[in-house]
Amino acid sequence: MANLLSKEDSPYLQQHKDNPVHWMPWCDEAFNKAKAENKAIFISIGYSSCHWCHVMEHEVFEDEALAEKLNESFVCIKVDREERPDIDKFYQEVHLLLNRRAGGWPASIFATPQNKPFFAGTYIPPKTEGNVMGFGDLIDIIAQKVGENDETLFANAEEIQEYLKPNERPSEAVHLSESIIPTFIQQCEYNFDTDFGGFGTQPKFPQVSTLKALLDVSVVTDDKQARHMCLHTLDNMIRGGMYDLVESGFCRYCTEESWLIPHFEKMTYDNALLSELYLHAYKHTDNEDYLNIAKDTLTFMKEKMSEKALYYSASDADTQGVEGRYFVYDYEEVMRCFQDNGFDTAQAKAMCSYLHITPDGNFEGNSIVRLEQEKPADYDKAITLLADIRKKRDYPFIDKKINTAWNAMIIKSLFFLSQYDNSFLSSAEQSLEALLEKLYVHETLYHTCMIGSHPKIGAFLEDYAYLATALIQAYQRTLDKRHLLLAQKLCDKALKEFFEAGRWYFSKGEFVTQADMGDSSYPGSIGVMVDALISLGILIDDKYRKLAFMSLEYYSAKLVKKPVQYPYLFNQTMRYVKEDRVIKADKASLEQINDTFLKVSYPFVLHSLSDEKGILLCGIQSCYANLSVDSNLDEEVKKTL
Repeated sequence: MANLLSKEDSPYLQQHKDNPVHWMPWCDEAFNKAKAENKAIFISIGYSSCHWCHVMEHEVFEDEALAEKLNESFVCIKVDREERPDIDKFYQEVHLLLNRRAGGWPASIFATPQNKPFFAGTYIPPKTEGNVMGFGDLIDIIAQKVGENDETLFANAEEIQEYLKPNERPSEAVHLSESIIPTFIQQCEYNFDTDFGGFGTQPKFPQVSTLKALLDVSVVTDDKQARHMCLHTLDNMIRGGMYDLVESGFCRYCTEESWLIPHFEKMTYDNALLSELYLHAYKHTDNEDYLNIAKDTLTFMKEKMSEKALYYSASDADTQGVEGRYFVYDYEEVMRCFQDNGFDTAQAKAMCSYLHITPDGNFEGNSIVRLEQEKPADYDKAITLLADIRKKRDYPFIDKKINTAWNAMIIKSLFFLSQYDNSFLSSAEQSLEALLEKLYVHETLYHTCMIGSHPKIGAFLEDYAYLATALIQAYQRTLDKRHLLLAQKLCDKALKEFFEAGRWYFSKGEFVTQADMGDSSYPGSIGVMVDALISLGILIDDKYRKLAFMSLEYYSAKLVKKPVQYPYLFNQTMRYVKEDRVIKADKASLEQINDTFLKVSYPFVLHSLSDEKGILLCGIQSCYANLSVDSNLDEEVKKTL
């Protein structure tokens, strides 16, 4: 049977359609074939912009000899983790169980002919080196053991299967109070990089949820260290490297501590969430640099990463098989360009020095643009010339898959930004309309599809959660109650599909997987769902707040002990404990006070349309004050805290 990926929609699967490996997509046919022929199953999971996925493809899956072995003794299945996060989540749990550490991508899973996994790894080199077994030797051993019906291997697979069954016993609930806040700050301080910001060493991820929680903590408690940890990190991330100074947009993470050397892929979710974070920082600091970062990032996403008002998933780290080739610069190349466009030799050298473009380079002999001081004269001209150099290069591969949750993140950020720059409002509205038209079909929400195809994969919890919060933000910006009512409808459906007495499931279809408490590449769906429910609790019906509490209570034991591991959920816990405030008024009054509403520092304030005349400031159970259009809303809210 030949490679069967050519008819698949997924760009990642398309990348592997010409491999000599006889790949099959995830389907019943593949598993029936494994049983009928008594062959082990090899499942490879990755995504289109994954650097190490490309490396393993080149070294292993394009190797004719290794492919021949695989085709002879295995049924080989390729999975796009962005298309099927439920499958990926299940096998990442397998990896954690078998290896006692988190996995990653590519994920390499071996299972019995009955699809019971017994081995899990990530990148596996083609040949054995030292203590690391190579792919060739590994598949020889597995093929032999499965062919001989090795009792130990099959017994281990059965045991693993038992461990993978969901644990139905809830943890004993603990009391949720403000005491969780100092615990969170202390745990953040323990891992904080005092030199460059961020947390941990390398690789270093932006950890948006942690930074947003610290910003909110600093406002709620006036904790100076929480504020410093957030803003120091934000300042360092935009010096160049992690943030692309030439074309804008954030890379996924950095491979060292100073945010200089990124893994060059640009993900939609990172750019959406970081834009929103910088907007929150702008709100609390009036630092125009933060506002401009958000504007430039969302403009980059619109110009380079969108089509028909919908946003693609990611752009690749590699160009022509070389990581970062599109993004880095050769010193002599830049000197010639500057001198050909009005810089004399001394000026060109000085500008290169400012931008850290040097003969030796800072990344494999080339230079990543970096600025660690005030912008010099002619900075904008130099950046334009560097952008012109890139125009002559091949742009990295773009995965044009449309993901509901990730588009919702962008839409939420666009509506938020439009509060400070009205020119972004039409983009937000167009994208929301386009997303609903494409992936909310006949009142059924879907997870993903390509621009030119119809959706097939039903939505997961994260899709409901992120779209609901985007719709609530849309309501806050436009006061169009249709957005709020649709958010309520989506939350009701999510509660019916994925909620059981406090516990949340990520998927309940082919794979029953529990939702994540913590945040990985982006905030886990439980925290985002609780966010939506708390908002609905004060905007529509208190029953949603009670359901949010059930969720927090269910996960409270782990949350109170290690809040730093669950930053988004921690932030919603703090919000629940401190309680929301809402400003209720008719539409004309809300529009009149909009500018002062934006200056309210307390992070948990919403506004809501009311049929009553006048302006009311209310809490969860009662209203505090009648206000006028001239009231200082920030001061009035502070009086209630």
